[in-house]
Amino acid sequence: MKNRPILLLVSLLFLCFHSQWSAGQSKPPKRKTTVSIVGDQFYINGKPTFKGRTWNGHKIEGLLPNSRMVQGIFDDRNPETRSKWAYPDTKTWDPNRNTAEFVAAMPVWKKHGLLAITLNLQGGSPEGYSKDQPWINSMFNPNGSYEPYFANRLKRILDKADELGMVVILGLFYFGQDEYLKNEAAVVNAVDNTMEILANGGYRNVLIEINNECDIRYDHDILKAERVHELIRRVKAKKRNGHRFLVSTSYSGGKIPQENVVREADYLILHGNGVKEATKIADMVQQTRAVAGYRPMPLVFNEDDHFDFDKPANHFQAATSAYASWGFFDYRMKDESFNDGYQSIPVNWQISSPRKKAFFDYLKEITGGLP
Repeated sequence: MKNRPILLLVSLLFLCFHSQWSAGQSKPPKRKTTVSIVGDQFYINGKPTFKGRTWNGHKIEGLLPNSRMVQGIFDDRNPETRSKWAYPDTKTWDPNRNTAEFVAAMPVWKKHGLLAITLNLQGGSPEGYSKDQPWINSMFNPNGSYEPYFANRLKRILDKADELGMVVILGLFYFGQDEYLKNEAAVVNAVDNTMEILANGGYRNVLIEINNECDIRYDHDILKAERVHELIRRVKAKKRNGHRFLVSTSYSGGKIPQENVVREADYLILHGNGVKEATKIADMVQQTRAVAGYRPMPLVFNEDDHFDFDKPANHFQAATSAYASWGFFDYRMKDESFNDGYQSIPVNWQISSPRKKAFFDYLKEITGGLP
């Protein structure tokens, strides 16, 4: 046939195109770690965390002890402030070094019983607490699209957490940085893009925290306490390959979640900053369980800058006694060194200070440690 060579060429072109298209539509990689919730307990891969474990008469099974490690993908897109974060040895800032050293430290954290870390796509104050934030640490561009270099560093951490059987509490927005998104549509776009990254990566070890402390200083109304439940609903409505991400938001220190969030969230996040007495931590848990719309669900402190781990009564102990998970918030205090603090940039991600060691030793005592 005269047209046979042409038909063969067309067939080959079709096969080539189909192969490339199929590769572009490949399934997400198979993952090792899935976090889920059953009643008021966290499960990993279908089993409650710390199954059968008690400590000083307190139930540990189903809890999710965590640490605020929000700067794992930190970078500063403002050239005027970038030099503030230079490492003491190299006198320069390096975001890839920061993430690489974070990932290298994760197995050590896990052995001490740390099951979850809190990251945030807009970080947290690299000075611990800051009135002004001239730096620009955000994975998102003004229109809600994302910067691939930030996203690639995020994937490195999520991949390692999945490999280790750890959970990531992933915050999307941080006050003082949300204003770099130009409007509400950009905020919604940023949420959708984040869910797409997570779904395409096949991650199932991620809990979503829409924003850190929704009740203070946000520019966009949809990120404020009165409307943040709209974004919680938006995340809940997105299901891919039979999976949707569990989602909540957090409030400032000592505050109790509001009814609109309690009714929509999959778990509830509390902060212990500013709470002076350990007994008040247990009170916060009881008050939260009394909010209209509450049903059995996990309660998680994922930010608390109180320590006293050598004392019988401390915030970690109080939260555990009330059957709530507790999270360590450590920043570099006045006159402390590079080895101190997990939120202040640059970070030494190892267990490199007496305060870090006290937390991880206490964590290991409570949990029994992990393989």
